[in-house]
This record gives sequence, C-alpha cells and structure tokens, in this order.
Amino acid sequence: DNRSNQNQQKSNNINVHYFTTLYMFSSCTSSPQPPLESLATVEETVVRDKAVESLRKISQEHSPVDLEVHFVPLVKRLSSGDWFTSRTSACGLFSVCYPRVSSTVKAEIRQHFLTLCSGDTPMVRRAAASKLGEFAKVLELDYAKSDIIPLFTALASDEQDSVRLLAVEAGVSIATLLPQEDLEALVMPTLLQAAEDKSWRVRYMVADKFSELQKAVGPEITKTDLVPAFQNLLKDCEAEVRTAAANNVKVFCENLPEDSRETIIMTHILPCVKELVSDTNQHVKSALASVIMGLSTILGKDNTVEHLLLLFLVQLKDECPEVRLNIISNLDCVNEVIGIRQLSQSLLPAIVELAEDAKWRVRLAIFEYMPLLAGQLGVEFFDEKLNSLCMAWLIDHVFAIREAATCNLMKLVEKFGAEWAQNTIVPKVLGMANDSNYLHRMTTLFCINALSEVCGQEITTKHMLPVVLKMSTDQVANVHFNVARCLQKIGPVLDSSALQAEVKPVLEKLATDQHMDVKYFALEAISVLALA
Repeated sequence: DNRSNQNQQKSNNINVHYFTTLYMFSSCTSSPQPPLESLATVEETVVRDKAVESLRKISQEHSPVDLEVHFVPLVKRLSSGDWFTSRTSACGLFSVCYPRVSSTVKAEIRQHFLTLCSGDTPMVRRAAASKLGEFAKVLELDYAKSDIIPLFTALASDEQDSVRLLAVEAGVSIATLLPQEDLEALVMPTLLQAAEDKSWRVRYMVADKFSELQKAVGPEITKTDLVPAFQNLLKDCEAEVRTAAANNVKVFCENLPEDSRETIIMTHILPCVKELVSDTNQHVKSALASVIMGLSTILGKDNTVEHLLLLFLVQLKDECPEVRLNIISNLDCVNEVIGIRQLSQSLLPAIVELAEDAKWRVRLAIFEYMPLLAGQLGVEFFDEKLNSLCMAWLIDHVFAIREAATCNLMKLVEKFGAEWAQNTIVPKVLGMANDSNYLHRMTTLFCINALSEVCGQEITTKHMLPVVLKMSTDQVANVHFNVARCLQKIGPVLDSSALQAEVKPVLEKLATDQHMDVKYFALEAISVLALA
C-alpha cells in the first residue's frame, strides 16, 4: 500500500510538472490546449485543478477570434465529456472566455453551463455551484436574472447538501450584482430558506458568509430579513453554526444602520449573546470571546458598564483557557471606552481572584497572560495593581508557578525596559537571596538567569553578579551547583575582566566542592566560558 501511494504521488508530481511546462511554452506553440485538455480529464483532482488553472491563464493570451476558434470548442468538449472529471473541469472555464466572445457564442456557453448545473452527477453540480457566482459576475444583468437566478434557486434546493452550501456562497456573490428590488424578490427568499436548511453544513455556510451578505443587501433588508435570521443562527442547535455566527457578531453589529443600531443590538442581538456566554461548547464561547469586547466601542460607555461588563467577567472566569485569553487580549477595546479606573474596579478584581485561586493550574493559566495584560494596561497601572502579585508568584509553593514566574519577569522587562527592571523588580528579586527558605534563594538564581540578557551588561555586572558570587558560600549544596549554572548562563553577558577577576576564582573553588553535582556544574561552566 505504501509503495502504491508513493507511486501515485510520483505520478501526480510528473503530471504537475508536465502541464506547468506546457503553460510555459504556450506562447511559442500553436495549439497547447489538447495536452491540457487531456490533463483536465484525469482522475487526480490536483492535476485537474492545475490544468484548469493553466487553461484559465492561457485564455487571457487569446484574441476574441482565437477564443472562439480554439478555446470555446475545448470548453464545449470538456462540458460534454463522458466522464464527470471533464465536466467538472469545464465549470471553471466558462467565466474566462464569456466576456470576449460574440453574442451567439455567449448563448451557447450559457446553455452548456445550464446543462452542467442540472446534470445527474452530484460532483458536476458541486463544481457548477462553486463557479456560479463567478460566472454571474461576467454575465449581462438581464441574463443574470433570467438564467443565473433560476440555477441558483435550483442548486440551493439540491438533494445534496454539499451542492446547497456552495449555492449559498454563490448567492452572496449574486446579491452584490442586483438592484434592491430584484434582490429582495429573487435572492433573499432562497438565502433565508438556506439559513433554516435541514443540514447544519448549509446553515454553517450562511452563518460564515453572513457579514458579506449583510454588506451586499444593504440596511433595509438587513433590518427586515437578516436580523431575525442572525438571531436564529446564534441559537442554532449545532455548535459549529453557533461558532460561525458568533464570529460575526461584532462585524454584523458594526454594519447595522446607524439610526437603529443600538436598538437592534440591545433588543435582538444582546439577549442571544448572553446565552452564548454560557454555551456548553468551548469553541462557541471562544469565538464569542474574540469579538465580544468590540461591542463596547459600538454601544458606548453606559451600555458597556451596565450590560457588557458582567458578560466579560463570566468569560474571564471561564474554565477554557482560550476563552480567558481572548478576553484579556482585547481589554484595550474596553479600556478605550470606559477608562482604566472603571476597568480596574470591575475586571481587575476577577483577574486577581483567579491569580490567587487555590488550584495552581488556574493560577498558572491567568499568570501566563500577565505580560499581555501588562501591555494592555500600561506600566503605571501594572506597577500599582499587579506588580506585587507577580512578585508573590516567585515564592509560590508550586514549582511550576515559580518557574513560570521567572519567564514572566523576562517578558515584562522586554515590554517595559531595563530601566524599569532596575528600579522595580531587580531589587526585589535580589532581596530574596537572603530568604531563609533555600527554594526562594534558588528562585533568585533562576530569575537572574532569565533577566541577565534582557537587562544587559551594566545591570548584570553591577547588581546581579555580586549577589550570585555571595551565594556561592551558601550552606545548601543545591544552591551551590545552581550558582555554577547561573554563572555559566550569565557569563556571555559579562565582560572578560569580570569573568577573569570575579567569576573564575569562584568557579575554581566550587570545582573542588565535595558534592559531585556542584563539582560537575562548576567544571562545565569553566569549560563553556573558556576559563581553564
């Protein structure tokens, strides 16, 4: 089986190379189509698609006369082929030749496309449905209404849901072409029917394309038809549909008519959003969390404080990490609307509560967002409200928290700068070197490992190095070998004089320690730093 798959892949690669070469030589050959026509009928989808892509490019090099003499007959042969493969390939070629041929040939092309749309083979109808919108864009408006709309209606009612969902996508494209009165009469009934289709995949496509549809139909149809449909999609029984609809909440609300936007959101959309906040599916909640903060800029300060903050709090405390991350990632949206003071009074207590949760995994989860949160809120607010919290994590009783805390400090320094570190966190970190708990003393070394590079040579040499050297006389062997490892880590940041005069003597002393671990790491540091 593996050998067969390899041979098949090799065959595909040869074919792909072949038609690529054909395309390259199209300008110097009198009739490149027959080989490409053959490739457009093969069983391998990737080869057919590439052949069609090449034919589409070649069509642009043809004059209108050459199109009618050479290219259109090829398209007709493909569309009338015995195998579905050739007919599916033909679907991608109608739109590239239609605009530049005579009216008589145009009529023939439209008839061939109609035949493919109503064929017996689902694969061909799928291919036709996928190109329906593209074909509609190159047709004259009268023919779009007389020919394309009936095809769209038929495909949107096809027995195969894979055909119906592609028809929905085409319907959105068609909607952009028609005047409002035709749109409402000819397209909207079919699209609204698709929004209630028995297949969740069709409803999903409607939900996924909803913002595009909204832009195409305009404000009046949005108010009368799309708002109720959007409500239903937000309440759909399938999580995938609710997820797609939730992703579009912000954009849909932004594009509502300004004179009725707030009323529609508060009356029709927000009640659905409140239900989704507590949805049983984490993907739905995550999708909503990625956009819900954006509603604050649409609804303004009063509505945000009164109606949205509670929803933000619920999602901020959600058990799903991605939901919490999406809320924290968009705090700046709310900050711009309600201000830092209101934000600190409402959401910050929840963040602190999570950061002090009894379950260490919860603490770790919220902790990992702290650099992002710091960037959202700014250095002054961080120092006032969150700095002490971050420092407290350095002495947490769970090692995973302490370890993450050191990485967190490095990210904060990258965000706020070395000067901030020197004035704010470095003194606190170095103060832990005198802690009675040896685990806390070792945390000092771990922090120095993480901070030395981002803080730079001056701060490392002047403030951190003396503390590390002093800790080489600690009574605990674990501290000793971590001193050796720390000196190896910060060595590249130091200048050669500090290495020779201060680091080398300490490492040489540790290399004679009675504990094998201390001796091993000291000798390793001497070797790595080339101090032998």
